[in-house]
Amino acid sequence: MANASLSATPRTGVGKGVARSLRREGRIPGVVYGRARAPLALSLDARELERLLGHINAETTVIDLAVDGGNTRTLIREIQRHPLQRNVIHVDFYELVAGEKVTVHVPIVLVGTAAGVRLSGGVMSQVLQELECTVDPANIPNRIEFDVTEVTIGHSVHVSDLQIPDGVEVGNDPGETVMIVAAPKEEVAAAPVAEEAEAAVAEPELIRKTKPEEEEGEK
Repeated sequence: MANASLSATPRTGVGKGVARSLRREGRIPGVVYGRARAPLALSLDARELERLLGHINAETTVIDLAVDGGNTRTLIREIQRHPLQRNVIHVDFYELVAGEKVTVHVPIVLVGTAAGVRLSGGVMSQVLQELECTVDPANIPNRIEFDVTEVTIGHSVHVSDLQIPDGVEVGNDPGETVMIVAAPKEEVAAAPVAEEAEAAVAEPELIRKTKPEEEEGEK
């Protein structure tokens, strides 16, 4: 499990106007909610938040959120970004409760180079990027790794092949494909150019047939 810390301050104003004012001041609006508490509107330092998001996996990192001298263990549930500038414009935190399991999406990391790629020139494709896992917050895995070095051409890896840590319940279908090594695509041979190189067939010469009256005049 990965942990990180972040500070926030409560805010009383809500709405688009308040949110725009906060952003002009270099702050980001947010909210923390949970089953055991009423939602609390927050204000966060934009630089501190962006710096944090730059080096964590937001989906699986437990955030110790410091608010008004208190500490709350949370998970980031949603990050809203500007559609063009891609900067964060709002963030939602979910408060964790001891003994309550949470559902998170854990990244799948493929390790090594598949034999089918290394020895036979195959093409490896990762079909599934993450697993849906239900787990106690204290046991959230940072990633699920799988060593692909023995996978040959025409073979695939499925969810059932992954080593899942104890205490983690996977929501994906066991038969779902994680990765596959396919045979290399055959190079399409260049089309023969012999026919194209042949001289164009000349149009047949039009032989003008003598009109009957002309033929008579020549007699």
